Amino acid sequence: MKTYEMDLCSGSLWKKVLVYSVPLMFSNILQVLFNMSDLAVVGKFAGPIALGAVGSTSILVTLFTGLLIGLASGVNALTALHIGSKNGKELKETVHASVILCFFAGLLILALGILFAPAILTAMHTKSELISDAVLYLRIYLLGMPALGLYNFGNAVLSAAGDTRRPLYYLLLSGIINVLLNLFFVIICKWDVAGVAAASIISQYLSAVLILAVLFKSKEGFGLHIKDIKLYPDKMKWILKIGIPAAFQNGLFAIANLFVQTSVNSFDHVMVEGNSAAANADPLVYDMMAAFYTACSSFIAQNAGARKTERILKSYVVCLTYSFLIGLMIGVGLYLLRNPFLALFTNDPAVAGAGITRLSVMALSYSVSAFMDCSIAASRGLGRSVLPTIIVIMGSCIFRIVWIYTIFAYFKTIQSLYLLYVFSWFITAVAEIAYFLAVYKKTKRL
Repeated sequence: MKTYEMDLCSGSLWKKVLVYSVPLMFSNILQVLFNMSDLAVVGKFAGPIALGAVGSTSILVTLFTGLLIGLASGVNALTALHIGSKNGKELKETVHASVILCFFAGLLILALGILFAPAILTAMHTKSELISDAVLYLRIYLLGMPALGLYNFGNAVLSAAGDTRRPLYYLLLSGIINVLLNLFFVIICKWDVAGVAAASIISQYLSAVLILAVLFKSKEGFGLHIKDIKLYPDKMKWILKIGIPAAFQNGLFAIANLFVQTSVNSFDHVMVEGNSAAANADPLVYDMMAAFYTACSSFIAQNAGARKTERILKSYVVCLTYSFLIGLMIGVGLYLLRNPFLALFTNDPAVAGAGITRLSVMALSYSVSAFMDCSIAASRGLGRSVLPTIIVIMGSCIFRIVWIYTIFAYFKTIQSLYLLYVFSWFITAVAEIAYFLAVYKKTKRL
């Protein structure tokens, strides 16, 4: 019988981390491409107003998705810990408490989002001609939040068990369905923004059903059983202890980036458009690097559960090396291919030139973020999430705001604005590495 799970506590780490992470990398890239296809279809067949309406909600969609992914990271770490320790009772209770928690988190985001969508979009200074379509799109899209919560739950559990391939298959299938439904609803049914939103929620429920079906059929200790789905207060506490800081961190990054965007907007429209074009590189690079952060958390948690302390540190070093190298290679590669890359988003030479300015600064900067994010994932794998989140808030959120009102305010150049990324990553990384090593030494003694 074919097995999809992987033993993370034995064998070559260099090989297993890579085999584990590659499907995650493809999953993350597919999500970026499918999101781009939503904008492409609505922009091509529904017109600029519809495109602007959907685009104006992107930061909120990123924020809500980030909250659910952050919560799921707590599920991943705790599930991997109990798989490694081979504690069946703790594993069963963690999984069955998590499914309730993730589902209700999706429901909460759905309710609050639908209720406050007009007020939030108005506060974001959404253009008057876009706001009605933007509210419609967001309210329909938010109906998929419970499904997204369940998919992230299932993905977290399977990833903790070393299975990153099946979530990729389900995402690929649901993504293809999403694109086909986009075309059908927008071109044939003429639903415009409502059609794109409807296609998204249908694909989200499909992926959730597929991943839950696997867990309900599974005979492993992490399998789901209807009779065992109930609240386990102590497990809820631990999941929230790890997941809420991670979710909060994702939300604050989105808010901090609003300050950066506001500073970009102080330049002329050419620089703003060039920044927007070049910024399409960010999710591509970050999401590929993020595959190794998930691996880092899962490998470290399983080996902590199995009390293989030497393998904890080796897992961290291997994941950090891979994430650093992938960030460096893609960053430099995008700069070398800057002209064809930017040509995907603009035909204006001046806008492309502005985009090249951003790529020239970010090319070598992306890889530095690996030291910060991999260290946060490592601490999370050891069950520590609160202090790493406080560190990242101080170093990568508040520091950026201070930088904008001091360094950038003094130089007033776009380069001085872009440099805040690498400096904030560097100082945060130093603190995060020191914290992880302290926690690791304590874990080793215990």
